[in-house]
Amino acid sequence: MTLLVISPDYASHLYPLATLATAWAQEGERVVVATGPATDAIVTGFGFERVHLQLGRGSNPGVIRAEEQPTGEDDALRGFFDATRRGALETLEFQARARADDLLWEPVQVGRAVLDVVDWVRPDTVIVDHLAFSARLALTAAGVPHGDVVLGHPTALPVGEEVYGCPPAFPAAFDIDPDALAHLRSLCEDVRDAFTREWNAASRALSPSAVAVGDAFAVTGDVLLLNYPGELHDPARTALLPPHRFLGSAVRGEPTDPEVSQWLASSDQPVVYVSLGSFLSVRGDVLARVADALRGLDVRVALAHGSTPAGELGDLPTGWLVREVLPQVTLLESAALAVTHGGNNSVTEALTAGVPMLVLPLSTDQFAGAASLESAGMATVLAPNTATPAELRDAIRDLLESTDTAARLRDLARALHALSGAQRARAALAAVQAAGS
Repeated sequence: MTLLVISPDYASHLYPLATLATAWAQEGERVVVATGPATDAIVTGFGFERVHLQLGRGSNPGVIRAEEQPTGEDDALRGFFDATRRGALETLEFQARARADDLLWEPVQVGRAVLDVVDWVRPDTVIVDHLAFSARLALTAAGVPHGDVVLGHPTALPVGEEVYGCPPAFPAAFDIDPDALAHLRSLCEDVRDAFTREWNAASRALSPSAVAVGDAFAVTGDVLLLNYPGELHDPARTALLPPHRFLGSAVRGEPTDPEVSQWLASSDQPVVYVSLGSFLSVRGDVLARVADALRGLDVRVALAHGSTPAGELGDLPTGWLVREVLPQVTLLESAALAVTHGGNNSVTEALTAGVPMLVLPLSTDQFAGAASLESAGMATVLAPNTATPAELRDAIRDLLESTDTAARLRDLARALHALSGAQRARAALAAVQAAGS
């Protein structure tokens, strides 16, 4: 038996997908990952085979830097980073305008390459990243059964009156102008319509009998796999989803890091883990204000500075653990608090570890995800561009002292540990295959 995993060439996407695939590997099945060369070390680290498949221009083996991207993609990244400095709606508008090139890259050429991979691997089961639109288009057009994995907040799949790219909710800390939000929604509707026309044209080119769709952003595979805890999802919205399974989380295993182990064992002070992820670590101004807020508190800090040079963060206490990249899962298991941009990996890994969060959302589904955490009482959310060190410090103190937040997180973590996301994913795909046989 063979599982085929289709992933963009980005570490943040491949890690959870590969983690889900471990459920198949543990049963002795062959796992083949179709992705680009930048993440080859991740594939081989999991013990899987890799077949070449380029799903987009860019790549990210762990920390992304604009100057390391192909011509064109570098300027697009700089434009995105600049937009995050202007504000939430400005960022979402920038991303909407860039969406066709970002998400449906050379769909016919990529689609044919995907189908060639399927013919060569001959998988019994296929799982694919929801954001790999060109790959999903090809699988759908050719009638290849597959599981569609949403690695972001569930609002990455629009339902009802939602429009892709326009969050249905924002955290309270964001002062959203209604007229500007209406303009964003109108733009996202135009992008949706153009994107859908291109999807349908590419689908017909791959399969003349393919059925046209009304909203390409709402298309899913045979089963929708949501890498998110169902306990935090609005039941009214859940009722609108197509056939699905909430996976809870896809927490990867990490090798032992002797330096980190020694650091964790060296003191009983509470640990605060700080990371803005592989993309948004470029926001050194936000990291610097977080570092300023943490100085002088009775905590130890593990800070992943990513693409921002550590020297730009000011004088950091000698007792802090500061690296470009840190073993996030390991540190969250011992952390009392996580300061994060609210990316799905960071959020679901923190929830599985039962760690409260100070969330500073900067783009895409991070706003809706932060709003969900805020309403569930599992995080405090501040606006990253305007929060002062004093406001950040007060929020950190409150979270560290909140027994109610800790109790809610313990209950959720217990549920997430009861059955892994990988086991849930395999069971969901097995049920679909059994129903179709």
